[in-house]
Amino acid sequence: MNTLAIIQARTGSTRLPGKVLKKIFNKTVIEHVVERVNLAKKIDKVFVATTHKEEDLPLIKICVDAGFNIFCGSEKDVLDRFYQIAKLEKPKLIVRITSDCPVIDPDIIDLVITQHINFNADYTSNTMNIPFPNGQDVEVFSFDTLEKAWKNSILLSDREHVTPYIKFNKESFKLHFIESTKDLSSLRLTLDEEVDLKLIEIIYNNLYEKNNYFGMKEILTLFNEQPELVDINSMLVREAGYLKSLKEDA
Repeated sequence: MNTLAIIQARTGSTRLPGKVLKKIFNKTVIEHVVERVNLAKKIDKVFVATTHKEEDLPLIKICVDAGFNIFCGSEKDVLDRFYQIAKLEKPKLIVRITSDCPVIDPDIIDLVITQHINFNADYTSNTMNIPFPNGQDVEVFSFDTLEKAWKNSILLSDREHVTPYIKFNKESFKLHFIESTKDLSSLRLTLDEEVDLKLIEIIYNNLYEKNNYFGMKEILTLFNEQPELVDINSMLVREAGYLKSLKEDA
């Protein structure tokens, strides 16, 4: 296998419990995310990586009923979840997607994979320089890079968030960070709070029936037509979960 996408998901979110089970147009958020990731032309296989906690059984059932590949592992050690799946599947490349991205654009996924290959990088992302909206986050890395991180990551934040050991260790890895001609980092398209869900529902209500797999182009057009929409969740902090983990490290 060449490229494996792994979507990390769980129901135990503290800020918006059960967010991946929320329904939008008769499909759960996790179903929307998996279907969108599957549309990326450069991805060969998709796995959902969840926990073996009882509270995640509804999520597991949804994935099984939908025919999705699913793996259950440690709640906190998400890095281990990724490594165990990759060790079984033996891909050349792993693509990390989080389940709180219900409008993830397959074209952006393909862009990050293409640049990773072209630059012969160990790790590539569109998250570090933050030109892309929150909720369009894509990370690509080789199996060898993942294995090194799995062996050497010690901090809770490194293991819970999978890639910090890689992207902050430029001496050990060849890193490539994608830049955009237009800074869209102020746009928040992730699902982490109730107000995020409100915006996502508005986006779907405006775009889904016209094109089930609308992308960033259609979303930006909608925001240009209704600029007040971007204010719905603009007060929220990006990467709140990672910042919480850093405090726990301390």
